[in-house]
Amino acid sequence: MSFKTLLISVFMMMETNCLFSQSKIEPDPLPILAWHGIPADQLTHSRFVELREAGFTHNFSFLSKAEEVAKALDLAAKTDVKMIITCEELQSEPEKTVRRFMNHPALAGYFLRDEPAVKDFAELSAWAKRIKAVDSNHFCYLNLFPNGPKEHLDGIGAKSYADYVNQFDEQVPLSFLSFDHYPITTGGLKAEWYENLEDIARISTERNKDFWAFALATRHLTYPLPTLAMLRLQMYSNLAYGAQGLQYFTYSTPEDSRIWDFQDGIIGLDGKRTVVYDLVKALNQELQAVSGVFKDAKVISVRHTGDIIPRGTLRLNQAPAPIKVLATEGKGAVVSHLKKGKRQFLVIVNRDYESPMKLTLVADPSLKRVMKDGTLISADVYTPITMVDPGDSMIYCWEN
Repeated sequence: MSFKTLLISVFMMMETNCLFSQSKIEPDPLPILAWHGIPADQLTHSRFVELREAGFTHNFSFLSKAEEVAKALDLAAKTDVKMIITCEELQSEPEKTVRRFMNHPALAGYFLRDEPAVKDFAELSAWAKRIKAVDSNHFCYLNLFPNGPKEHLDGIGAKSYADYVNQFDEQVPLSFLSFDHYPITTGGLKAEWYENLEDIARISTERNKDFWAFALATRHLTYPLPTLAMLRLQMYSNLAYGAQGLQYFTYSTPEDSRIWDFQDGIIGLDGKRTVVYDLVKALNQELQAVSGVFKDAKVISVRHTGDIIPRGTLRLNQAPAPIKVLATEGKGAVVSHLKKGKRQFLVIVNRDYESPMKLTLVADPSLKRVMKDGTLISADVYTPITMVDPGDSMIYCWEN
């Protein structure tokens, strides 16, 4: 090869690299919570390292005693993990317990109770006020019920799901809302899941609150062992609707075989990693790589495509500029329009966790595609027809 030919080859490679590495969305890390995290009898440095290496930023463990909380906080601080704490003393002596832990560097917040009914709100409000009177710098946290049929709403004392969430926020005004909904069963995708996301996203916006949401990581009853596609569908749908915190139920597998038959959580009943550990680790890395798209972004709209769209949702009639054509085949997609600073994003999530989705997208040259590592590449270098993996997302970006 002559020197001239070599120079031409080098310049061509440089131009190609510039084309494919124009800029990048910098990560803006999201909180990722390990629910039912490291149990009291496994509070070791190696366990916290393992949790952190799986991509978790926060741990919540059901600990009974304040001494266990103290040990967990010290271990968490050494591994850059934050703790949401609970113990018997937090309820029996909230002021004393809060004063003990409020200045610990690993403290994130205080757990109150899981899935309260309306009748519990007054007691929870009084408890939260006692905690906040001592420590206003750390949040109080609890997790709300999902939506469901009339019998479910009657059981929790609400006229509707919106009534349930609104009553809670009026009586127990915490820093953010959190709810659980595990949508994938052996019978398929629950019809009410996206309706639940619609409600929680709308109420959060109306009340100027963030919300946190879940993915199911532990099989039990009619809930199957999760695949990467199932986990992706849940997390990308949560983010598409504006979730600012992500949670997995559960990290450690609960020891309850009589009622719920919990099996194969991220950490198994034998204390060893299950296949889910590596799935969650890979997904958490993926999510944090594109976290700059979602953290503190404003949701402009969420729409759906497909012959049949989920209950309680709205159909996509027109994509935002600069998109000229957006069409999907198969079961359809979530299409979320987000805005953050000078950038706008379009997040397209394949609602099918079993089959790939054909996506046709035509846009003007200003559109960029956000790759899995956050790199921005001109969408124009790709064919207008692509396949989106089961449960996966495609993210696009343009300047205001």
